[in-house]
Amino acid sequence: MLQQTQVATAIPYYRRFIDRFPTLRALAQADLDAVLKLWEGLGYYARARNLHRACALVLTHHGGRVPGDWEPFRALPGVGDYIAAAVLSIAFERPFAVVDGNVKRVLARLFALPAPVNRPAAHKSFQAAADRLLDRRRPGDFNQALMELGALVCTPAAPQCPLCPLSRYCTAFKAGAIARYPRRRPSRPVPEVEIAVGVVFKQASVLITRRPEKGLLGGLWEFPGGKLREGESPAAACAREIKEEVGLAVRVAAPLAVVRHAYSHFRVRLHVFRCRYTGGRVRRNGPVEHRWVRLAALDRFAFPGANRKFMPLLTQDGEGQGAVPEEESTA
Repeated sequence: MLQQTQVATAIPYYRRFIDRFPTLRALAQADLDAVLKLWEGLGYYARARNLHRACALVLTHHGGRVPGDWEPFRALPGVGDYIAAAVLSIAFERPFAVVDGNVKRVLARLFALPAPVNRPAAHKSFQAAADRLLDRRRPGDFNQALMELGALVCTPAAPQCPLCPLSRYCTAFKAGAIARYPRRRPSRPVPEVEIAVGVVFKQASVLITRRPEKGLLGGLWEFPGGKLREGESPAAACAREIKEEVGLAVRVAAPLAVVRHAYSHFRVRLHVFRCRYTGGRVRRNGPVEHRWVRLAALDRFAFPGANRKFMPLLTQDGEGQGAVPEEESTA
C-alpha cells in the first residue's frame, strides 16, 4: 500500500484490510472483487491484484511462509527491487538497501549527485550510493531511518537542515546549495483524453461492465464508454462506443456531468450521459463481463475514482446535470 501512497492515506486502508483478511490464507482465498472493493480509492490497482496472486503462490508453493531469500521473493507477482529490499531487510534483516523517492532526495543532497532523480537510467547511481552507506548489521533499521529522514527532515521544500543528523556530512548543505538538489529532468506535458461514458438504464437497473484484469484499472467495474474520435460529438461517441463495446442500442438523454480526473501519466475528461436501453443484448459469453444492477447495489462493486465522482448524481431527481472538480488520482 505504501508504494505511490502516503502513510497517512494508507493507514485506514491497512487497518480495514487486516480486519477483513487477518491471515495470508484469508487473503489468498478471498474473491478478487472483495479485495478490490477494500482497495477502492488507493489507486494503482495492479498492486492489489498482485498481492492477491502473490498470497496464493506463497500458500501453494512456499508452504504458507513468505520466502526470506531474494530470488524466490523477487519472483512473486508485483515484487520489484524496491519491495524486495524493503521487505527482506525489515522483516528478515537481509542486507539490501532500499531506494525510494525520499532516499534519493537524501542521497542527492548528501553527495551532491548530479543525476536527475526522475530519470530511470540514473537509478543505478542512487542504488550504488545507498549500498555503500547501508549498515549491514541492522539493515532494516537503517533503511527505515533513511526513508523517514527524507519524509520528515530532508523534505522537498523547506528542509530542516539544522535538525538533520547528517548536515555536517552533507555536501549540498555545506556548499549552500540545498535548493539545487535533487535535480530533475523537465517533465513532458501531460496529455488529456476525451472520453464519453453512458449510464444505461433498463427499467430500474443500470449496466456496468468489468475491465480486463490486465491493464489500467484491471478488474474494476465501470460504466461503458470510450474515446471520442476526431470531430465527433460526446453524445455521438457515447452511443457508438456502447454499441461497439457491448452491442446495445441506446438513446442518449441529458448530460449528467463532465468529470476531469488525473492518472499518473495522463488526464481524462469524461462526458457522462444518462442513456436509455432501446435494443440489443449483451452476449453472456462475449469478451465483456457485465451486470444489470439497481442503483442501490452499486456500492457493492469496486469502481475507478473517476466513476465514483459522478455516481452520487445518479440518485438525484430529474435528469441531473453538473460538473465534478478534478482531483489527482492514479491507476
